[in-house]
Amino acid sequence: MKKLVIQIPCLNEARTLPATLRDLPRSLPGIDVVEVLVVDDGSRDATVDVARACGADHIVRFRQRKGLAAAFTAGIDAALKLGADFIINTDGDNQYAGRDIPKLLAPLLNGEADIVIGDRNIKDLEYMSAFRKRLQRVGSWVVRQVSGTQVPDTTSGFRAYTREAALRMTIVSEFSYTLESIIQAGKKRIAIAHVPVSTNPRTRESRLYGSLWDYLKASAATIVRIYAMYEPLKVFTTIGVLVFAAGFAISLQWLYYFFTETGVVGHIPLLILSAVLMIVGFQVALIGLVADLVSGNRKLIEDLLYRVRGIERTADRPSDALTGSLKGRE
Repeated sequence: MKKLVIQIPCLNEARTLPATLRDLPRSLPGIDVVEVLVVDDGSRDATVDVARACGADHIVRFRQRKGLAAAFTAGIDAALKLGADFIINTDGDNQYAGRDIPKLLAPLLNGEADIVIGDRNIKDLEYMSAFRKRLQRVGSWVVRQVSGTQVPDTTSGFRAYTREAALRMTIVSEFSYTLESIIQAGKKRIAIAHVPVSTNPRTRESRLYGSLWDYLKASAATIVRIYAMYEPLKVFTTIGVLVFAAGFAISLQWLYYFFTETGVVGHIPLLILSAVLMIVGFQVALIGLVADLVSGNRKLIEDLLYRVRGIERTADRPSDALTGSLKGRE
């Protein structure tokens, strides 16, 4: 029996959640059971009451806001414990069209991919400014280069996971899961695909960030941190070599002055700067070596987490068992 859990991270979505839930399919070809899981990220409105009234099968609730990444992670953990074979993630603001869920699932059911990202075709989104569209394209290009994937819309939250892929996800960012999960999938060699999806008219502004500058800073920090986490030796060695090379070049300049001029006292600061840069460069390279060893331990921990998640599965009363297991997250 194949089970699909559709998870919806929510923050104050009482107004838009009914339409979101109404659009979700309750039966799908190739799927025996479809259940809906709402993750309430500390909402101050009636989101939870609306979710219950509109037929959500399961609800995970935070007492205070923890952020989109935490809500997404809690949803993945809960869906796995509920025995999901496939997990769909969508937004509570009804941005994504529920009718496209079969398109997301098709590559998973056919065994073509373990993760499928919905491509909104950014260039055709009317509500997004030309400047933001350019930023999105540049950001997606950077993520593709870092992750080694071909996903055109890396910030899309409309995505599908097989159970195996969900078990492998380990989100550490407190900002958003979208970029990190793609980079992680690429580095772990998880098969990832994308399909075109449609969007509904916009109902509100994004709550993920206060300003465009805040979004850029958080996104850039996430990309750098996750790439450094999976490629520490490459990152730190590159930085160390560049710093060492700068110091070495300055030392060559000092040697030139030493052999061509009679007095080199005035160039002593160059010699000191050269020595400092070469020492720092060498130390950064050593840090890369240590970080690479730490990365090996992290992979072992991730494998252990994968095995623990694999044996966690609620049995007789999923909703009650789920509530009990997630009290620590509230």
